[in-house]
Amino acid sequence: MDLDAFRWLLTDDGQQLLTDATTAAADVDDELALQNALRRRATAAQVTVALTQVDLRRRAEQKFGDLATRMYFTPEGLEQATRLSVATHRAGRLRSAATASLLDLGCGIGGDLVASAAAGITTAGVDLDPVRVAVAEANLAALDLPGAVAVADATTVDTSPFDVAYADPARRSGRGRIFSPDGWSPPWSFVEELLRRPSCVKVAPGIPHELVPDGVEAEWVSDHGEVKEAALWSGRLCTTRRRATVIGEGGLATITDEDAPSPGEGGAGVRPVGEYLYEPDGAVIRAGLVTAVAAGVGGGLLDEHIAYVVSDQAFHTPFARGYRVVDVLPYREKQLKAALRERGVGTLTIKKRGVSVTPEELRQRLALRGDMTATLVLTRVAGHGTALLVEPF
Repeated sequence: MDLDAFRWLLTDDGQQLLTDATTAAADVDDELALQNALRRRATAAQVTVALTQVDLRRRAEQKFGDLATRMYFTPEGLEQATRLSVATHRAGRLRSAATASLLDLGCGIGGDLVASAAAGITTAGVDLDPVRVAVAEANLAALDLPGAVAVADATTVDTSPFDVAYADPARRSGRGRIFSPDGWSPPWSFVEELLRRPSCVKVAPGIPHELVPDGVEAEWVSDHGEVKEAALWSGRLCTTRRRATVIGEGGLATITDEDAPSPGEGGAGVRPVGEYLYEPDGAVIRAGLVTAVAAGVGGGLLDEHIAYVVSDQAFHTPFARGYRVVDVLPYREKQLKAALRERGVGTLTIKKRGVSVTPEELRQRLALRGDMTATLVLTRVAGHGTALLVEPF
């Protein structure tokens, strides 16, 4: 994005063009005709930046809801930005820990700055990219929130004046996603040093447990069933070793390793198929807290290496989706096909864990034609392939 064109967009003339472009884009399908119409009033760069914002605001509604229509974005900044619900949870946690001031090291377009400032935390952010800094400043101003943003190298900034330092290392390059923490920007060595003081660092959900330093809490967060991130909390912000937080329609719930049964306590071991099956949320699985869910529903595991929980009791839990086990069907394909056809099943949802099955290919081979809808779980029980016919409750 051209910095001068973006700054022009914030002027009165630029804001009028953005308003007109938003209105016109809703009525005109021909993008070339729309560009030509707007070009009568502004330069090509100015029209491009306005239309880019119209498109990005539309795409940003999934992450930022109603705020998206008042905010500004860059394509990369929107992709990397934290979803507002997750950023709001983080800001609430910081506020609960009596955080008065926060320094965002690599603030991007300011998504976390917005959430922290809205929570009443004095916020400041730095970023190497002047465009992202300008966008972050514009977002704070557009939402009437206080905060300061500057162009600076996050690795050289003195964090000592702030209660908490926050970082979200870039995990993408021009060649795609970077899986090695040493290739992040800033790299893992910077993260480790930062975690020696009260800090929060957003990392990839796939971070290995063994990589988390001693004395640091790892929290995995999902939003409406989709795992969004992991966050590392250090210093006084660390309250446990591992945590899973789930955000859904009913609000927010969290579970920690303190909720899991200790070895030798009994319970949450491997058990036979019960009347109910529970599919833990992805954040719970990433955090290694499946046994905590099992303990919470008075159940156990189908297999010690598979994230399915079974119980003879029906519970509604935010940490797992529950199913009633209708029947145990033959696992062999020919007999399975006959059993499903006998039940008139035509539409089949297939879930699987711990078995080498491709659901799409199996569904084609079954060639079901009935009127009934069903859910089939393929997994292992006592080392053997098992097919469970289930229904959500």
